[in-house]
Amino acid sequence: MAGSLNILVLGASYGSLLATKILMAGHSATLICLPAEAELINSEGTLVRMPVRGRDGLVDIPSRDLPGQLDAAGPGGVDPADYDLAVLAMQEPQYRSDDVRALLNRIFECRVPCMSIMNMPPLPYLKRISGLDTDPCRNSYADATVWDGLDPDLMTLCSPDPQAFRPPDQPVNVLQVRLPTNFKSARFSSDSHTALLRRLEADILASRFEVNGEALEIPVKLRVHESLFVPMAKWCMLIAGNYRCVGTDEVRPIRDAVHDDLSQSRAIYDWVADLCVELGANGNDMVPFDKYADAARSLVTPSSAARALAAGAPQIERVDRLVQTLGAAQGRQLEAIDGIVSRVDGWLERNRAA
Repeated sequence: MAGSLNILVLGASYGSLLATKILMAGHSATLICLPAEAELINSEGTLVRMPVRGRDGLVDIPSRDLPGQLDAAGPGGVDPADYDLAVLAMQEPQYRSDDVRALLNRIFECRVPCMSIMNMPPLPYLKRISGLDTDPCRNSYADATVWDGLDPDLMTLCSPDPQAFRPPDQPVNVLQVRLPTNFKSARFSSDSHTALLRRLEADILASRFEVNGEALEIPVKLRVHESLFVPMAKWCMLIAGNYRCVGTDEVRPIRDAVHDDLSQSRAIYDWVADLCVELGANGNDMVPFDKYADAARSLVTPSSAARALAAGAPQIERVDRLVQTLGAAQGRQLEAIDGIVSRVDGWLERNRAA
């Protein structure tokens, strides 16, 4: 791993946030995206707007002002053998498309280590949990066969905790961060692949961005953990907040989903945390509910899953169904979670019918 790292990032929307941190650290990144996105990014680069503690407004971070090199391509335009790491930053149903699936298969064949920053953990990652039967989980995926060719030892999971969105009035190469928390990754099975992550972690931590002669420490770090379960702390937040944005006929902001009935939010959050502990997590891996509820006050729009359903999406990531399934396998059931799954099912059935 002498010299800079070369990292392949599948997904140019949320993926551009991690790519910006990679470039700040002096490494190179290729974003896999649609042709129009690739053309714009190769012409103008990306722009990430981020709040920085102690400064008013947002700090603009153009990729062209960073030490690392960025380019963009379609799924057929890269050779995975040229990369040290692949980052999976698309929504889980997107990997079913023929060209993306073909790229995944080439990544698997080249044995490139993969770090997923999807909310939905890829099936090979779940197979790293000792004693877990993953077969009942397959129905939670848009197409579970997508993941069948990947060695679990080459897969790790990184929690997509930072909250970001593409402003609707801006070009698609612009991403705005509204909650600049850290990416939290589990280690790989192997020490050598974990060392690559720790190098990236250290280089991102040391990086600075200069604004008007001032070297700023930019938030959103990469944190690498020994526990497989640290990234799964996000499940509590997704179920108590993101998926509860989905009502029977309308969607609501995450803030309202959490705070309109705080006692039920806490009960759901604690149930999911207890499930993770039963699967093998340490209770310290989980984020305390009060800390999450406080952060949720700033989340004043519906979750991406809720927005997708309201826009007519026929598929979304089903972490709600996965958590329900894993709970059932442990003999656990919660009526509130069954209700979440039922409401999401209802939206998807209507969207597919339309």
